[in-house]
Amino acid sequence: MVEGRKKSRTFRRVFKKTPGGITKKYYLKRKPAKAQCAGCRQNLKGVPRERPFKMQNMPKTKKRPDRPYGGVLCSRCMRKKIIEQIRKVSKQ
Repeated sequence: MVEGRKKSRTFRRVFKKTPGGITKKYYLKRKPAKAQCAGCRQNLKGVPRERPFKMQNMPKTKKRPDRPYGGVLCSRCMRKKIIEQIRKVSKQ
């Protein structure tokens, strides 16, 4: 019988074949939700959907896009923000 805490759908069920040829059921934690843009709440591209312990071991370049506000704003919102800042500076 499975442990009580594994009965809920918090854990996803994965069938894996062992080296002995037996298929076993493993209970793995689900992946977190996709990262969202702080401006428009659109899913961010180029940001992996991994658990924190896997993100720790990833190189910085794989965690988010290499541009200003990468991993926080989508490219469209980033462009708007930069243009807005330039216009603010040029007014003064």
